[in-house]
Amino acid sequence: MTSFGFGRELVDRAEGAYLYQRDGRRILDITGGVGVLNHGHNHPRVLAARRRYADRHRMEVHKTYFSPYLAALSHNLAQALPGDLNMSFLPNSGAEAVEGAVKLAYKYHDGRRTTVLRADISFHGKLLGSGGLTGQNQYAFPTIPGIDTFTYGDLESVRAAVARHRGDVYAILIEPFSASTIRWCSAEFLYGLRRLCSEQDIVLIFDEIYTGWGKTGSLFYFMRHDGLIPDVLTTSKSFGGGKSSISAFVAREPLYRKAYDNLGDALLQSTSTTYYGFGEECATALEAVNVAIGDDYPALARDLERVLRPGLSRIAKQYPDIVSHVAGAGALWGIFIDGGPRILDLVAKLAPGGMAKDPRFKTKLVTCAVINALYHDHDVFAYYTLNGRNPLIFAPSLVTVPADVERAVDSLDRTLAHGLGRLVTRFVREKVSTLW
Repeated sequence: MTSFGFGRELVDRAEGAYLYQRDGRRILDITGGVGVLNHGHNHPRVLAARRRYADRHRMEVHKTYFSPYLAALSHNLAQALPGDLNMSFLPNSGAEAVEGAVKLAYKYHDGRRTTVLRADISFHGKLLGSGGLTGQNQYAFPTIPGIDTFTYGDLESVRAAVARHRGDVYAILIEPFSASTIRWCSAEFLYGLRRLCSEQDIVLIFDEIYTGWGKTGSLFYFMRHDGLIPDVLTTSKSFGGGKSSISAFVAREPLYRKAYDNLGDALLQSTSTTYYGFGEECATALEAVNVAIGDDYPALARDLERVLRPGLSRIAKQYPDIVSHVAGAGALWGIFIDGGPRILDLVAKLAPGGMAKDPRFKTKLVTCAVINALYHDHDVFAYYTLNGRNPLIFAPSLVTVPADVERAVDSLDRTLAHGLGRLVTRFVREKVSTLW
């Protein structure tokens, strides 16, 4: 991403949906902080909560003292989530939350089962454990043992994997909405997965690190399905209001108590991170949750969908030789760009370094060319995913007003009107010129 102009430019300040650069430019940020900024940049209530905490010189962390901030945040999570999802653990990052959830599932079975299943298109982090649980192409680092794979959204594939391991599966990890590929599980699949896990006493873990707190039009994506409750839910990114590095895994109470509710095992999880339950982080997340629920962020996402769905669908119909399709929900949408002049096939083969070996290089190149033009010509800041089919992402913060989203869609229309050939030629020339 540093090959773009915004890789070398300095932002003076950020507020709401906008970046204000030192050269005076005002940039519409349509990235939503890659899941972090549902609240936008520097939400005033979130900032005020952090100032109050600092001004009162509150105690940050001391594991032998009661923390009212940790207790209040855990309480509020339990109130916001359905069923008996009411036992929280609060580490720093999404990857830690995923690993803590899997660790809980393993301990729940007391080590008598050794297999964890994850989907083929999953993304759960880049630590050694979470990296192994991620189903995208990555370097073969060592990871936790016993990981096997099923096909995303295919219940028969899950059943086959469970049968293959003959009662040895302790957890199934799934993203109900895959933000890195813009795909989602059907209601039939998710309900079927819940039944299968209940029948086999397998811990069902939903990863909603990106999609939580209203992004797709419901508080969490799984909550649009009545009565569907995982055994463990992970959340991070916008959980911290764009200012706090905090995550959580929230478990059903019977599961958590069976795993850790005794004096011998109670500290097996809490000693895994120094900054677990850090006071200022919890105070920040408390206010972020209050804002997301009080201001009805799911409804704001649905308002933005009423602009994004028809606008992007119109663009897909208008440029069928460029946009293969669009997909999404709420304020999280992918524009799948393909095509371009045939000469790009030769360019891809002659690309320097390891890029020529990347089968997705051409798609990445044309998508980057569109992102580059959006930024330089229209002051719109977008990104594309490195996973799946590398869609261009429109994922505005939920505080973005619909008129600004309309402007972003119109800017995309005007950009694509130049044609991929011109956009790519310009992009390549700019990149070459920066090397000399």
